[in-house]
Amino acid sequence: MELTEQIILLAKEIGFETVAVMDPKTIELREEVRAMCAEGKCNAYGRNWTCPPACGDLEHCRSVVAKYRKGIIVQTVGQLEDSLDYESMMEAGKTHKERFRSLAEKTREFCPDALCLGAGGCTVCKTCSYPEPCRFPEKAFSSMEGYGMLVSDVCAANHVLYYHGPDTVTYVGCCLLT
Repeated sequence: MELTEQIILLAKEIGFETVAVMDPKTIELREEVRAMCAEGKCNAYGRNWTCPPACGDLEHCRSVVAKYRKGIIVQTVGQLEDSLDYESMMEAGKTHKERFRSLAEKTREFCPDALCLGAGGCTVCKTCSYPEPCRFPEKAFSSMEGYGMLVSDVCAANHVLYYHGPDTVTYVGCCLLT
């Protein structure tokens, strides 16, 4: 069984609602996405090893992404009571982080050089050690946004539904493989 197929099966076993093949050539890294990070709304910019600027400038990220030939997209889709159901949004985000952490760990067993990019900043540690050295670099992962990806565009370019209807929230991650 090919590596991509193994990772797809693994992602489905872990419980992601959507698992699809993606082409890394469809990824565009955008300055405007990085500018949104710099606004600091999530409080991770300049405070987390896996977020900008510590994860590298866009040229560095482009050179990293260019090494990969295959990939998968995974999604966790949470159901909300209504569009203001913050508690369910946070619970879906937590579920996605747990699933993605498991996927990244197991993917790296098969493919140690895989680039696993999640949703939001890394939360392996309760408090990031930045600017001191990362305590768990083998477990840490950057976000798609941190790398400069507009997630909805990456989904569209790979024929993956991003909006799953009213009263839903979608968290997305990807694993790029050589």
